[in-house]
Amino acid sequence: MGNIFAKKPLDMLLAECKETGEHTLRRTLSAFQLSALGVGAIIGAGIFVLSGLGAHYAGPGLMLSFVLSGLGCAFAGLCYAEFAAMIPLAGSAYTYAYATLGELFAWIIGWDLTLEYAMGASTVSSGWSNHFIELCDMLHIRMPLWLAYDHWTGVRIAEKIIATDMAKVADPSLVVGTQPFMDKVDSILHAHSLDLIQRAHDLLSAPTLFGHEIGFNLPAFVIALVITTILAIGIKESARFNSTIVVIKVSVVLFVIALGAKYVNHANWGSDWSSFAPYGFGGIGAGAAYIFFAYIGFDAVSTTAQEAKNPQRDLPIGIITSLCVCTVLYILVAGVLTGMVHWQDVNIEAPIARAFLDRGLVSASHVITIGALAGLTSVMLVMLLGQTRVLYAMANDGLLPKKFFAAIHPKWRTPWKNTFLVGLLAAIVGSVTPIDDIGKMVNIGTLLAFVIVCIAVMVLRKTNPGQARPFRTPLVPIVPILGILFNGYMMYKLGWVNWARLIIWLIIGLVIYFSYSRHHSRVQALAEGKSSPASSLAD
Repeated sequence: MGNIFAKKPLDMLLAECKETGEHTLRRTLSAFQLSALGVGAIIGAGIFVLSGLGAHYAGPGLMLSFVLSGLGCAFAGLCYAEFAAMIPLAGSAYTYAYATLGELFAWIIGWDLTLEYAMGASTVSSGWSNHFIELCDMLHIRMPLWLAYDHWTGVRIAEKIIATDMAKVADPSLVVGTQPFMDKVDSILHAHSLDLIQRAHDLLSAPTLFGHEIGFNLPAFVIALVITTILAIGIKESARFNSTIVVIKVSVVLFVIALGAKYVNHANWGSDWSSFAPYGFGGIGAGAAYIFFAYIGFDAVSTTAQEAKNPQRDLPIGIITSLCVCTVLYILVAGVLTGMVHWQDVNIEAPIARAFLDRGLVSASHVITIGALAGLTSVMLVMLLGQTRVLYAMANDGLLPKKFFAAIHPKWRTPWKNTFLVGLLAAIVGSVTPIDDIGKMVNIGTLLAFVIVCIAVMVLRKTNPGQARPFRTPLVPIVPILGILFNGYMMYKLGWVNWARLIIWLIIGLVIYFSYSRHHSRVQALAEGKSSPASSLAD
């Protein structure tokens, strides 16, 4: 059977770091580009999309939700920085777990990272589509609802449109956009009358397949394939594209903070704890768990370790800088959003753009929508980049078919086959699945990865204390333990449904491991004396 807890020797890992040639990844990324990749991945869906969902759990306490999520990420980020500098290889947490906890844990975390990166890209493509449709609406371009959303979201949007029309007819004295009008719309939606349902389906006008209505989010599908193509062409080109977009979206975020601050109504923040946090600390914790997606991305920096010019110095800089910059911006934006709009009225699909549009700031909402599109584009790029590098690392270790997942294009020097596969899967999932369901799956998968990395730092400090560490996580074991507690708490707040999804996902992964990966593992072959480290590297 072999030892499923066999660890990948550090000398093998360090030898891989020194490999060069046409079958290896190209080292081209600077500290600035790594930081830009981190900021590019972090600022996007959390602010421009999921902040609306978080506000409905945390109220104005959304600001504290971002603090709570940020602390959890900061503790995990310091642990990531130590590993990234010590083992500058593609694979991120998967590679670190292989060196410290053994092959089975490495497989689990590698499989788990697919939830973070591939499903994360799907979530972002769906969020990108929402803002693209918002932009089309501003330009008076209308897409059929069934071609603009997945089926479930399309039905919900159609019902809301019909309910709004019904509210106007039922009480013409109500002013559109006011709280009494919104209450009337909500009461019609909750009544869910047969008339509402029939008119909504008539508006949707969806085609049927085997007697069932279908919906397909075409913008989400197309943007995922466009980003996939950019990634396949080359890492240097991808990094330049990302850096340009990062400058645009950070400028837009600063614009949101500066302009939005003028329209803040302090009464919306509440006058005491119960109005600031309507569901108490539990609501803030739940909000943190859902908007945690906002911080996903700093760890993707570590997946590009094999493409960094000076990984020992630049990777910690990239991880920590991107986290610090984004945390400050997030808290300020959350304050502006919940100050401009009462938390119960925050729009879920496009919260920031809608907040400005409702204030009559049409031009500003146009700028924000374009910034959101730019922001979500770069998030998608880094998510897909991270996923392909994790699969590349797993394939090099024999846990996935190497000829496909680790195949490097001779000209582009990217793992092009697995890039196109991941991009296609992300495009399909993002086009047929509701954004909130994917987002919650992504969060619980990422939180598990963070917890394992925090554990791995403490394990390696005990098992290999003499190993050179260009960057050392401070205050070990306090920082890793705090990382475990903060991220574990947010996992708990995601509820049993998401735990069930995670368990099912991991069971599928274990079936693949025991049926294929265990029998093709380079480390297992080395442990059984079937190959030498040198020949194993040459495979």
